[in-house]
Amino acid sequence: MSQTALTVGSFDGVHRGHQAVLAELVRVAGEQGLDSLAVTFEPHPLDVVNPAAAPKLLTLTEEKLDLLRGSVLRVEVLPFTAELARLEPEEFIREVLLRRFAMRQLVLGYDHGFGRGRSGDVGLLRRLGASAGFQVDEVEAVRDGGQPISSTLIRDAVAHGDLTSAARALGRSYAVRGVVKKGEGRGRTIGIPTINLAAPDPRKLLPPDGVYAARVVWRGRRYDAMMNQGARPTFGVTERGLEVHLFDFAGDLYGETVTVEWVRRLRDVRTFPSRDALVAQLARDAQSARDSLKL
Repeated sequence: MSQTALTVGSFDGVHRGHQAVLAELVRVAGEQGLDSLAVTFEPHPLDVVNPAAAPKLLTLTEEKLDLLRGSVLRVEVLPFTAELARLEPEEFIREVLLRRFAMRQLVLGYDHGFGRGRSGDVGLLRRLGASAGFQVDEVEAVRDGGQPISSTLIRDAVAHGDLTSAARALGRSYAVRGVVKKGEGRGRTIGIPTINLAAPDPRKLLPPDGVYAARVVWRGRRYDAMMNQGARPTFGVTERGLEVHLFDFAGDLYGETVTVEWVRRLRDVRTFPSRDALVAQLARDAQSARDSLKL
C-alpha cells in the first residue's frame, strides 16, 4: 500500500479554502514522495448526526468528486455512519487514517475538527502524530472581505441570490450538472429553442427562482445562455424546472449531461398576458443576458 499525505473532510463546494488545503497537500506529497489523497464523506456528516440541521449541498457527490480528482492523485469516499461518528479522535486516526490509508502526513484547514463531536483539534493531532509517526500541516484561512471562506458562507450567498459573492468564494461560477430531457417543444414554437434539465437532486441548493444569464458547459465547450429556473406560469406549468436557451447553438442534446452555471439573475418568473408579450420579454432577456455575460 502506498504511503500517503492526506486531507479529510466533507469538502462541500470545493471552494477556495478547500483549494488552498489541496494545493498544500499536493506540494507536501511531492516533497516527501507520497501519494496525495483526499478522503471525503458521503453522506454529509450532519445527515447522520443531526438530520434536521443537515444543509442543502453546494456540490452533489459526483460534482464534488470531479473537482477533487482534478486536484489530487487519489480520492476516497468514506461512508459516514453512526458508528464512524462515535469514534474518538484517537480511534479515527488509528483505525481509519493510519491503518486504512497509510497516512504519513495530514494536511488540514485552520478550523478542522474530527472524531466524536468534532473533539479532535490540531493540538491533539500533533500529539498523536509525535507518537504514531505522522506530521500535521495546518493551512491558514483564505479570506474574502475579511471573512474566512466557508461552505456555510457560500450557501448563504447562493440562497440569497448573491452569485457574485458565491463565485468569488468558490473560485468559479456556481453550477449544477444535469441530464437533458425531452421537453414540450414550446420554445421552438416561439423561436427560442431550449433544453430542459431533469429535476436536480433535492439535496442540491438552488438560488432563488427567476430568469438568469447563464453558461452551459458540454463536452469541454462553454456556451452563453439564458435560463428560466422555476415554474412556467404563462403555459400553466407549476412544476419547478430548469429550461435553458443556448445562444448561437444548433444541435440535439437530448440525453446528454451538461453543466449549467448561474451568472446573473435578470428578473422574477412572471405570467404574461399573451404569447407576443412573452416573446417580447424574452428578446429583452436575451439582450440583458448577452450584456451580462460580456462583463
